[in-house]
Amino acid sequence: MPATILIVDDEKNTREGLSLALEDEYEVYMASGAEEAFNLMEAEIFDVVLTDLRMAGQSGLKVIDRAIALPNRPICIMMTAYGNVETAVEAMRRGAFDFLTKPVSLEKLEILIKRALQSRQIEAENVVLHERLDKKYSFDGIVGNSSGLTDVLDKVKLVAPSRATVLLEGETGTGKELIAQAIHQNSNRARQAFVPIHCAALAANLLESELFGHEKGAYTGATERRIGRFEAADGGTLFLDEIGEIDASTQVKLLRFLETRSFERLGSSKSVQVDVRLVCATNRNLAEMVKRGEFREDLLYRLNVVTIHLPPLRERQEDLPVLLNHYIDYFAEENDLPPPQLSSDAIEVLRGYRWPGNIRELRNFCENTVVLKRGNEVTEYDLDPKYFSPVELNVAEPQALSSSPTLSREENEKRLLRNALIKASGNRTHAAELMGISRRTLHRKLIQWPELDVQK
Repeated sequence: MPATILIVDDEKNTREGLSLALEDEYEVYMASGAEEAFNLMEAEIFDVVLTDLRMAGQSGLKVIDRAIALPNRPICIMMTAYGNVETAVEAMRRGAFDFLTKPVSLEKLEILIKRALQSRQIEAENVVLHERLDKKYSFDGIVGNSSGLTDVLDKVKLVAPSRATVLLEGETGTGKELIAQAIHQNSNRARQAFVPIHCAALAANLLESELFGHEKGAYTGATERRIGRFEAADGGTLFLDEIGEIDASTQVKLLRFLETRSFERLGSSKSVQVDVRLVCATNRNLAEMVKRGEFREDLLYRLNVVTIHLPPLRERQEDLPVLLNHYIDYFAEENDLPPPQLSSDAIEVLRGYRWPGNIRELRNFCENTVVLKRGNEVTEYDLDPKYFSPVELNVAEPQALSSSPTLSREENEKRLLRNALIKASGNRTHAAELMGISRRTLHRKLIQWPELDVQK
């Protein structure tokens, strides 16, 4: 639908001339004064209100005041004679987008309207983006209810509104950046920037410049001034991932910032003051690094004002089924595919797996399952051999193949055959020996149950 514009002017020729110029591209309404404009704004929703300043009766300022107070606030543009520029500036202070001097240039007016509508669209997109971020990084958006995760979220709720520096500890893939985002999104800095940087991804000489910025000529290749991540995060949150990887020189500058809340760009002696909340993360033991002389003890004291330890997935076993369902549904929706269903036996196998890659590995498993299974049921026989624990694969001796009284004879046979194939890495001769049957018998079983086969 075309954007709607309300033109308010007590001069008929001006009103109709502007309408004629704009009606090919926009839906245009006209009002001869403030009172008529008020009635139209009550009846219709406008994207833009273009009003003259001086009119018979109430002025254009009253029109702007009424428009700004509407639930669906339109963009307001003031038209004024040259001598009323100061009043037009006052209108901008009260919420007008911009002003034009009369006689109005149609070319300038069209450019101004397009710029105003683009600004409105960006503002609407920002609102939607912030709503999505609020939802994604709200506490309700973090999946799980294990005691370990509950302890983490309890700490996050306490620390988020404060200015305290936070140190997140945990293995790779445990969701440290997600928790850092949650801290930011639930603080009074939520509408400001969240700036992440992975310290291990940059060489030491590049990391210092990336964090603190540099002046033109600070080093070979520095052809212009560049602000660093600290300045980019001013008013918001800076997330330093893998803080244990920074070199001694950068540690000194980071310590100085934490003490003074200021720093110097490379190649400059001028201090830059910023208001930045610092959240750091590491998968290393910083206390042990201090003992080995690899990390400054005074910096560690500054960083771990509040320390939050994120438990690995193997310590959150009760969260595994809900996490699996959550990410399977997520990737099914993202790929517009039906979500596959995990059988209870498959879930039990996955619960026994140690998940060394933690949440990151689980996400990859779920995405792979959604893309390849496309809505079909996923049983334990569909799982990769790596997900089976050594106990489940204990088929080294024929007597180890005892049946489970809780399964049917066929299910017992299928499970033993699958485990033997996994143990033999797909070698059918070896698997047959483990089961105490001939290779020909094993081959017939695989023709009957092809889903049990394991590729070498």
